[in-house]
Amino acid sequence: MSFRPPSQLPTEPGLPRTPESFLPKEHNLYRPRHSKRQRTALACAAVFFVTPLLLSVVGVRATAFENRPLRELPSLGDGWGFFTGMSGWATDHLPLRQAGVQAADAVSTGVFGDPPGSGQGTSHDGGTVGVDQGKPANGDVPGYVYPTVLPGKDGWLYLGEDVNARCRPVMDTDHVVAALRKLRAAVERSGRKFELVIPPDKYSEEPAYLPDNYVGKPCAQERTAEFWNRVPRETGAIDLRPALDDAEKRVGHPLYDRNDTHWSFDGGLVMTYALGAAIAPGSTVGWQAAPNGVRPWPADLARVLGRNEQRQLTTYSLSTDGGADRTRYIASDFKSPLQLSQPDGAKPAGSIAPNMAVVADSFTQFASPFLAATCQDVTIVHAETVAQSTAQEMTSLFADRDIVTFELVERSVIGGSSALLRDQTIDLLGQVLAQHPR
Repeated sequence: MSFRPPSQLPTEPGLPRTPESFLPKEHNLYRPRHSKRQRTALACAAVFFVTPLLLSVVGVRATAFENRPLRELPSLGDGWGFFTGMSGWATDHLPLRQAGVQAADAVSTGVFGDPPGSGQGTSHDGGTVGVDQGKPANGDVPGYVYPTVLPGKDGWLYLGEDVNARCRPVMDTDHVVAALRKLRAAVERSGRKFELVIPPDKYSEEPAYLPDNYVGKPCAQERTAEFWNRVPRETGAIDLRPALDDAEKRVGHPLYDRNDTHWSFDGGLVMTYALGAAIAPGSTVGWQAAPNGVRPWPADLARVLGRNEQRQLTTYSLSTDGGADRTRYIASDFKSPLQLSQPDGAKPAGSIAPNMAVVADSFTQFASPFLAATCQDVTIVHAETVAQSTAQEMTSLFADRDIVTFELVERSVIGGSSALLRDQTIDLLGQVLAQHPR
């Protein structure tokens, strides 16, 4: 079949092909090029895209108000990811977005009675850490997306993941216990001292303000009871709950705030005393701690809901020998190791003498001032950093340490989600420590 130019193509009977908007208005196929609805939509789109640009010109900028940084502009090198990531970036960088989110939440909560942040949720990916999670626990609803924030009584907020981790665990309690025992053995075989401390979730420590009914209540309560009945006893983990209860009675208020998921410096002080007593029994007798101020701290659960609220945390001085206050309040997430030692080279009585490494999470932020005061030489590093480390990186972290302490918050252990419970991580750590015995 030979090609013929358009001028030689046969013509079709009837009217030539014509755009719908060029047809006579009386024709049944006539469509206006820009109807009133189209013009309205175009005007709205123009306002939507131009207003942020105009606001940015006069200095109105988007700020991070949720519990995460703003998304970065996608790179052209991401391929299709450039286009799929553009929506999230554009949403994050809308000026006045925080005010819009707060207004929407106020309407949702105040007018319709929805729980705060009900449009957000957290779901478990269902992946396993080398074991089968088995049948769903009693009280869980298959397919249900647990809210990021669980509203409680009297304005209290809880982290939805605390319920999710209990009702959809990736390890049963038998495997959690076995993994923690294996971790202990890997450290102790190298001649090092091992300590494990598990800060209780706000869900466990402050249950009085939980709602009367919520999805997952039966399985969450059952898992919590099983965990605390078995894990400290079968793994040798330090159970902080009695000491936390005593501290709460002493200070006269909860150690967890209503708008945050962490404990306070009071909790961090309890943890430091417990570690000192475990590592060097009797060493804490001469320690002297006293409140000495207040420090603001961003409330994380409030930020998830788009609210900028500050906790007011009591700070403490701490001396191991009745002398100078040796606390240091240093901001760090421990993703890069934080090295702390006595700045003057002193070795005050009652201090923890051996070199120690603390594998930690965000709860140790509230203990680090007191570890700085009581340890002669301590390195604090985040658990995620350790889990992602090579053998060489682990060597630099642990080779010269005499004590290895693990601080793992309850939610990361109770369901087995912590990467430090994986066989490959424990095996690599054990190999590194065995090559550098103490």
